[in-house]
Amino acid sequence: MLFPSYIRRILLVAGLLLAGQLAAWAHAYHASIMELRFNPEKQRLEMALKIFIDDLEKGLSVGKPTPIRTDQLSRAQLNPLLMDLLRRSVQFSTRPGETLPLTLVGLQKEKDSYWLYFTAPLPASASGLTLRHKLLLDLFPDQMNIVNLEAKGQKQSLLFRDGEEQQQLKW
Repeated sequence: MLFPSYIRRILLVAGLLLAGQLAAWAHAYHASIMELRFNPEKQRLEMALKIFIDDLEKGLSVGKPTPIRTDQLSRAQLNPLLMDLLRRSVQFSTRPGETLPLTLVGLQKEKDSYWLYFTAPLPASASGLTLRHKLLLDLFPDQMNIVNLEAKGQKQSLLFRDGEEQQQLKW
């Protein structure tokens, strides 16, 4: 679902509040913010995904015998867990039945959140794609995943929630 510019601004402000000032509260909401950019020179998508640490740890812990604590793991231990979560939760495709491979580029810890940086190659002919973004939707009924896309001079904002896990992005 594409939003008009005034809604995009509201979502951006809400996203900034969610990611920053409101985090000091009792974390009474569940949200992630993804900044998605199409890089035509490298023919790839470049993504930055911000997620609260406690939510991330809950997502990483699914199916594990003991809860995952990111502060108790080395990067070498954490990276495969992050990639597994990303592959299960964030899928890009340009054709039905195809999923673009993701590459984890980096990780940045903030006070109460992480930024995950990753990329995906795009075919030269791509003028859009399908994004299935179901990060933590199975864990938190109120989970919102906000995506801000910048591609070929256009900006789009999308909201992924339970029942709205898959949307089209065009440029």
